[in-house]
Amino acid sequence: MFNCIMSEHMKFKNTFTKKLAFTMPIITILLCIVLSPDELFQISSYNYWYAVILPGVLTLICGEVINKDIKKLKGHAILSLPIDPAKMWISKIIVCILYYFISSVIFSIVINLCSVIWGRSISFPSSIYGSILIFITFLWQIPLCLFLTYKLGIIAAMLINFSFNAVGVVLAIEPVKWIAFPYGITSRLMCPAIGVLPGGLKIPIDSPLKDSSVVLPGVMVSIILFILLSVLTALLFRKREKR
Repeated sequence: MFNCIMSEHMKFKNTFTKKLAFTMPIITILLCIVLSPDELFQISSYNYWYAVILPGVLTLICGEVINKDIKKLKGHAILSLPIDPAKMWISKIIVCILYYFISSVIFSIVINLCSVIWGRSISFPSSIYGSILIFITFLWQIPLCLFLTYKLGIIAAMLINFSFNAVGVVLAIEPVKWIAFPYGITSRLMCPAIGVLPGGLKIPIDSPLKDSSVVLPGVMVSIILFILLSVLTALLFRKREKR
């Protein structure tokens, strides 16, 4: 398994996607510093990050892994190896998580460093808390994006992921709908975590959207979805590759 992971990791060497994964968090924050007044850059950065930038970055990371095998090598490199295709698929998921984690850490570090200069609209504990929740609640999209790219191509996967995340932002403030449609989980959990609505406005103190009891169900659903999608897509990948 370790060799599989290292093999997938090497596919990112000197790639544009790798550079994008590392630079987009910084670019997002710097852009929001320019466009937003003073400490409000934090609110703008979080909203742009999870609602717009992250879905694209995540899909590109997954697309890079798939395209190396399926688009360029037509899958022959996979079929020729005496390794269970399901294990190779899990390795792809792990490597995507690694680059996603690095991208998330960069975002969290840079936004908190910049707040020392431009001021805070979100406290340090809330900022870290929000970053952790974003990371966890987006995990399930990795196996899904990998499989969508594998079956439909990266452009279709990008359009689907962007569209569904946009719908999720709209449904985030709707009772029940935000958890029934998992793309809305991140936006909903950001309300109590950082005190900001999906549209970028501060939540009133007495708003029911600040209820933190939604966090645990949202996290649990995200983790369960991640496990189920990882297993399901690995089995589907194995079945297809063994044909």
